[in-house]
Amino acid sequence: MPAARFVDALNEQIEYEFGASQAYVAAAVYYDAQTLPQLAGFFYRQAVEERNHAMMMVRYLLDAGEDVRIPGAPAPNGEFSDIVGPVAAALEQERRVAGQIERLASIARAEGDYTSEQFIHWFLKEQVEEVATMSALLAVVERSRENPMLAEDYVAREHPGVEAEDPTAPPAAGGAL
Repeated sequence: MPAARFVDALNEQIEYEFGASQAYVAAAVYYDAQTLPQLAGFFYRQAVEERNHAMMMVRYLLDAGEDVRIPGAPAPNGEFSDIVGPVAAALEQERRVAGQIERLASIARAEGDYTSEQFIHWFLKEQVEEVATMSALLAVVERSRENPMLAEDYVAREHPGVEAEDPTAPPAAGGAL
């Protein structure tokens, strides 16, 4: 049975994950409106990934017999001055989420909640990957500010959208859609 403090913090994290999904939709829409389909597709996929992270957390709480709170997400910023803005915001968001996930791991450990600590380990690994991906993409879009097609080429080459599912990922409520 998860520690009550961990359950509360995980329910809070569900809100952050849904908020991250919405922020990525806003970034994708910005790129779509700029006719940058590779960047748009990348961010649409990121939105689904963040939604699935929330649903993994929902599944964990459901499986543990705990209450789940599905929050409303605050409206994301969709106004950007150039192609760098959405990626800079995404990197900031991923760094913030990394800290939130570390906090969850710390709570689980402090509470002696070893099952929850084990559950959250996958998310720790995932955040390292997310921060690295957004850091690299930020470097590319900063260099490509005057020629966005270079960023499009990079995304098409490095993030073609065909990623194998991670067999170590926790199950998501409703399945990973």
